[in-house]
Amino acid sequence: MTQSITIRRPDDWHLHLRDGAMLQAVLPETARHFARAIIMPNLVPPVVTGDHAAAYRDRILSALPDGMSFEPLMTLYLTENTDPQDLAAAAASGLVKAVKLYPAGATTNSASGVRDFDKVRGVLEKMAEIGLPLCVHGEVTDADIDIFDREAVFIERVLDPIRRATPGLRVVMEHITTADGVDYVKSQDSDLGATITTHHLIINRNHILVGGIKPHYYCLPVAKRETHRLALRAAATSGDARFILGTDSAPHTDANKETACGCAGCFTATNTMALLAHVFEEDGALDRLEDFASRNGPRFYGLPVNKDTITLTKTAEPTVFPQKIDSNDGPVTVFDPGFPVFWTVT
Repeated sequence: MTQSITIRRPDDWHLHLRDGAMLQAVLPETARHFARAIIMPNLVPPVVTGDHAAAYRDRILSALPDGMSFEPLMTLYLTENTDPQDLAAAAASGLVKAVKLYPAGATTNSASGVRDFDKVRGVLEKMAEIGLPLCVHGEVTDADIDIFDREAVFIERVLDPIRRATPGLRVVMEHITTADGVDYVKSQDSDLGATITTHHLIINRNHILVGGIKPHYYCLPVAKRETHRLALRAAATSGDARFILGTDSAPHTDANKETACGCAGCFTATNTMALLAHVFEEDGALDRLEDFASRNGPRFYGLPVNKDTITLTKTAEPTVFPQKIDSNDGPVTVFDPGFPVFWTVT
């Protein structure tokens, strides 16, 4: 017996494509199912100007295989030297859809991020004026703050003061991982949204640490307690328009993951939609999957919903996903949920 559900083609509102050989390898994994994606700018060097964003967009489109349709939605990397006028021009042209805030040192390639938030106040005010969203990696990096508390402290010390000081600023809390993040979003108005990743709906911190360290489950923000995972599941499946799919699919080669100081990130582009169908079915919310994956993001960013559709089909036998994606830089391990999945995109 088969079961199927057809939804508008989804978008990914938080995606890492990298560059060069890695871009060539992983872009088809996203473009196969997703129409658009917000592209993270934390390259080395980072994408900090409109010219940088245009050149990166050209490289992405050049890497797109023939016959595939995909629109990269570009972002700028916020630094203490960001030029508000360059940012505004890039947004007015339609090239740049958001600006990404990394607290310095918070995650992969974030060394150029913000340390003194007073130095970016003028940029944030310009963004509020023109309606350009700010995507935030919501963690403090203070050495005295426990890694599992970084998100909650960021909300209190950084995010809430920024929003109070900059009325009208549209903010996306990216890859929230805590009940604190869920509750904060619910307490605010429609100028605040939050992306939730596929892997944070599936794993908690036990998956990383119990029975030996599992490097392919290590990500930043790090997965938290089971109570937080359940809060994320409830938010994603609730139908609340403020919660948006953003996979944070982050490819690293196995050599860079399976090492004494492994890189943070889960690569989920290949199997995200099947995993989401499993999660939403398990929570009795298949009828809300389209909202989370296909409608809430366009609504927040002021873009049209995709006209095309995809169909997810459930069958009697488990779906077999590739274990790895090969690149000229080395193999990338595909996220393994740790349980059989019976959904596939057909």
